[in-house]
Amino acid sequence: MNPFQSMLLVTTLAGLATGLGAVPTLFGARVSHRTYDAALGLAGGIMVAASVFGLIIPGSEQGALSAVMIGVFLGGFGLLAGNRVIPHLHTEYHRRRGHGVGEIDEGDEIDGETDGSDGESDDGLLDDRLRRAVLVGGAITLHNAPEGLAMGIAYASGLEEVALVLAVVIALQNVPDGFAFAIPVAQSGVSTPKVFLYTTLSGTVPQVVGSVFGFALVGIAQGIFPVAAGFAAGAMLAVVLRVMVPSSHGHGYADAATAAFLVGFVLLVVVDAAVAA
Repeated sequence: MNPFQSMLLVTTLAGLATGLGAVPTLFGARVSHRTYDAALGLAGGIMVAASVFGLIIPGSEQGALSAVMIGVFLGGFGLLAGNRVIPHLHTEYHRRRGHGVGEIDEGDEIDGETDGSDGESDDGLLDDRLRRAVLVGGAITLHNAPEGLAMGIAYASGLEEVALVLAVVIALQNVPDGFAFAIPVAQSGVSTPKVFLYTTLSGTVPQVVGSVFGFALVGIAQGIFPVAAGFAAGAMLAVVLRVMVPSSHGHGYADAATAAFLVGFVLLVVVDAAVAA
């Protein structure tokens, strides 16, 4: 296969890993807040390590550190700007759909645990669950696109080893990402097959589109990998701090989320070292 075909195959496989996170919903599994928070923590640890060891360091080795840092700021602030748009998109989506999205249980319950919102209406709970799904899904999409961009640029620049490390990193990270996305989507009343489909697409489509764009971009601007790597790293770091940390520390299981974060960080560092060896 030529580099472009290899890139499409690798980025597609990495994106499809997102769907594995939705597997528990296929069996009607009810997930505790502890498990959900730990999954977010695991994904966060993987993403922070990936940002440093899979993007910032390789980017600085291929170009000026200042270019990577510019990319970090662009990616981070771009993600924050995108997050400000998401609540407005959610409001419009909810208005168009009305309130008949699906049946939900009494209270905001996951595996028998409630969030203490006594007396809150079903519509209010549904609105909160749908908003959570849109926020997490939007965050996943926003950081998957620059990750795909970085992989596409790496392949086009002849940095296939870097691209392979990124692919492994992203695939590992996509599984808990998909889990974090699938749970609130399932709770909002979406059918199980659609939960699996939407979860898979949330990782695959932006990564493949981003990789194709990045591959084509190299033909226009050589040496853009450092900025693209920094951009992806900045977006991922912003996702962790803006979305994953707050979401995983609001149910009383901060220790579980923190422990999982450390496991994810160490796991990624070990995988990165093994692939680079």
